[in-house]
Amino acid sequence: MSAEERIARGVLFCPGDPELKAIKLRSHNLCSEYNKTFEDETDKRKALVKDIFADFGEGSFVQGPIYIHYGKHTHIGNRFFGNFNLTIQDDAEVTIGNDCNFGPGVTIVTPVHPMLPDARRLVYKPVGTPVRMCYAEPVHIGNDCWFGANVVVCPGVTIGDGCVIGAGAVVTRDIPAGSFAAGNPARVIRTLSEADSMIHKPEVLDGYLVTPPESK
Repeated sequence: MSAEERIARGVLFCPGDPELKAIKLRSHNLCSEYNKTFEDETDKRKALVKDIFADFGEGSFVQGPIYIHYGKHTHIGNRFFGNFNLTIQDDAEVTIGNDCNFGPGVTIVTPVHPMLPDARRLVYKPVGTPVRMCYAEPVHIGNDCWFGANVVVCPGVTIGDGCVIGAGAVVTRDIPAGSFAAGNPARVIRTLSEADSMIHKPEVLDGYLVTPPESK
């Protein structure tokens, strides 16, 4: 079984496997190239993100700098915005839906290391050969989510559609759709509702409309 197959199965794999090291080196180098670009080098940036990620949807944009581990394990939907210092350690699969907005410093991690130090340093093959291993759990983020600055999403988490995650939250468990969650560890504060509509903030709207005006 290849290292990539082991990752997909959610079992121990060796991060130093030559196949995996080659994938990571490619992604890291492409990210370094992206981080050297100017913001108005739009064609170059579009080409690079297409090479970095497995999918990068129409109308999506990452401000940069970006730090993406494998790249090929991350699928990003349409009209995504990622602010400064987006970090995705996508040993396992990461999916991000359409119309998501991430504030600066958002981090998504998928690898998991053994809790006890002996196994974290080494485990042993059946023939007795020592090897350093870890495993990884996928992260799935739905459509229309907004993450505040410095949110951390931990391995194995699923965040439903239409969620708001408060700045600095550390998300260690699933968040149901339509929730506002915050804190460390993050907890659901409440379900979002019509009471959260901008229609109740006319002083902030300052003449703008939440819905299109009726046709005359």
